[in-house]
Amino acid sequence: MGEAKKDDWVQIFNVVLNPEERAPGLPPETAGVPLTMKVKGFLIDQAADIGDQVSIQTVTGRLVEGKLIAITPAYEIDYGRPQPELLKIGLEVRKLLREEGENIE
Repeated sequence: MGEAKKDDWVQIFNVVLNPEERAPGLPPETAGVPLTMKVKGFLIDQAADIGDQVSIQTVTGRLVEGKLIAITPAYEIDYGRPQPELLKIGLEVRKLLREEGENIE
């Protein structure tokens, strides 16, 4: 997406712990991969390209360094796939309330 400039909203990436540094007792699929973090904040450097090591300031004022991975990153919230059992609960509650004579829309 081009070059980020000072005060642009960006996202960085860091490896917090390599697999050999992780705590003992973790499941194998967890222990075998690094612990990583992504952090969003405002670019402190004058300019940077994707892949550059940069410094940012988070909205809470924390200073963090890492590899620039996104400029003006989107908020990507995913709660996963719907659970079939939960999809029907609202319908069942409405039915029960109607049977009890509750006035619901």
